[in-house]
Amino acid sequence: MNILFYNLKIYIFTRMESIPYDKRSGKIWFNGKTVDWKDANIHILNHGLHYASCVFEGERVYDGEIFKLEEHTSRLFHSAKRMGITVPYSEKEINHACKNIVNIQKVKNGYVRPLIWRGSEMMAISAQRNKIHVAIATWEWGSYFDPKLKLNGIKLDISKWRRPAPNTIPWDTKAAGLYMICTLSKHEAEAKGFTDSLMLDHEGNVAEATGANVFFKNNEGELHTPIPDSFLDGITRREVIKIAKTKGIKVFERKIKPEEMEEFVGCFLTGTAAEVTPVSQINNYKFTVCEVISDLNKSYQNLVRKDSAA
Repeated sequence: MNILFYNLKIYIFTRMESIPYDKRSGKIWFNGKTVDWKDANIHILNHGLHYASCVFEGERVYDGEIFKLEEHTSRLFHSAKRMGITVPYSEKEINHACKNIVNIQKVKNGYVRPLIWRGSEMMAISAQRNKIHVAIATWEWGSYFDPKLKLNGIKLDISKWRRPAPNTIPWDTKAAGLYMICTLSKHEAEAKGFTDSLMLDHEGNVAEATGANVFFKNNEGELHTPIPDSFLDGITRREVIKIAKTKGIKVFERKIKPEEMEEFVGCFLTGTAAEVTPVSQINNYKFTVCEVISDLNKSYQNLVRKDSAA
């Protein structure tokens, strides 16, 4: 019965994911109002589209509750401030709006996407007079990666694109423009038969995957993860580090050279979408889905469900 229920869930999520996002039904919170999904539209000549003056968040819903909502909203406002955007709502108002739209959409286990962007009043590099728009959408959503692949570990390519130097971009934001090279990297990886891609930083050190942080395990059972000094210190990343430390696992945040991957025996990704995802291969480097990684994944799942029930 459990297998049948699991397969049914996968079938439902697969069918839902086949529906284009602009063709779905329901409501979206748009500039302080709840509007029909089909009416949440913007003009093609908006600054966010043309000049990437747009920031966003990705949040998970577990059992009807948004995990770490306040932390996500705080990061959203930080991203906006770094981009010179003054949000026309308070963090409290956005938190309330996120919860409200989840309830309206009756999302039990899904995703929330708040985003903020500059409008169409000016169409040039300068955009001081542009209206700031805010929207929040939510939908039922399953695993970011194929669940069957997650059991055995996904495979990553190593991207030719690198995370830019921290003095060239607002690297500590979730800004739309920062994800262009992530899309390029993931598309190139998928064309080669990989699931995702590992990105190096501007110095050639291991950085992150296209939308998730990365951890490695050595023979001593220790975890090693790159210092987030040119990419986001993910909320899930921080939670997994806390979990690992409660289990007595040593965690080292440091610069990691790509050739060091040969010395590690385990690898996994962390992120709001990825959750805790084992990795079996990065280019020619092979890893095993060991008990430590499986246990961290189980503990993380217990955490998000416990928090949602609190």
